[in-house]
Amino acid sequence: MHATAVAEMPVKTSVQTSIFDAANPGFHTDFDEKPFEFKHSFSEDHPMFQMQRIRQILDHHELKHHAYYDHGEIIIGQRWQQLPERKLTSKEVFDNIDEASGWMMLRHLEKDPEYNELLEQCLNEVKLLTGRKIDEDKKSQEAIIFFASPNRITAYHIDRECNLLMQIKGNKEMNIFDRNDRDVTPEIELETFWAKDNNAGIYKPEFQDRAYVFQMRPGTGVHIPVNSPHWLRTPNNVSISFSVSYQYKDTRRKYVYQANHYLRKLGLNPTPPGKSALLDNTKRAVVSVGFAGKNLVKKIKGKK
Repeated sequence: MHATAVAEMPVKTSVQTSIFDAANPGFHTDFDEKPFEFKHSFSEDHPMFQMQRIRQILDHHELKHHAYYDHGEIIIGQRWQQLPERKLTSKEVFDNIDEASGWMMLRHLEKDPEYNELLEQCLNEVKLLTGRKIDEDKKSQEAIIFFASPNRITAYHIDRECNLLMQIKGNKEMNIFDRNDRDVTPEIELETFWAKDNNAGIYKPEFQDRAYVFQMRPGTGVHIPVNSPHWLRTPNNVSISFSVSYQYKDTRRKYVYQANHYLRKLGLNPTPPGKSALLDNTKRAVVSVGFAGKNLVKKIKGKK
């Protein structure tokens, strides 16, 4: 399925003006349920997205340790343990992004006061537009800048974060799948993801036609709900994106999926989250105090 295009080029604005289009109904109707496209006011002319400003991150005493990168040929279903050997440094990939076949993720920019100001403004607007009590629900928040070389794939994966990804420079194609489609993402993959393996999601090309496909360009963004599998393709241009996200408290999903992971290892067929409030609450209570395995089964036996 293909998403409907929105605005063309963004209007240059200062950070004091609104970032998101308040008229977009997706914030109210689909937030953290379905992916949707939106407009934003950031551009590559913004002082925080100038290349020389971004490169300072790689020299920052703390932030440089949160810079992740790889380079080389990547396929959609790439497993992280099988990534190509890195032969370039992070600065070499950054400085040669046009030809390095690289992908870079500059994480935890909320530790920089100037980037944190952008993050806070974005989330404050999201709270107003969605009506969600984000401050009560979240356990952490994060700002990230992504770089991608021309003709580069970002492999299929699942995230823990509720994410707003904004395109700053260049174009790219975003493919997002319905997190409730159990052909695409079986319960066991979600259980494994939350229990022990960030790379638990397996790309299934036979279901590619079920993806929501967004053609991202400067001034547009895409909302990615928690646990919605996705992959990206950058065409023949350098791509720069800015992500603002937050993670829910562990009681929201993590503890229930972790409980089901332990139960399945014991040969049981656990009830998925959302089917029984009583079971979900029991699993949360048991896992939150550090019990698993037999202790968990004793609590849940006969109710699974």
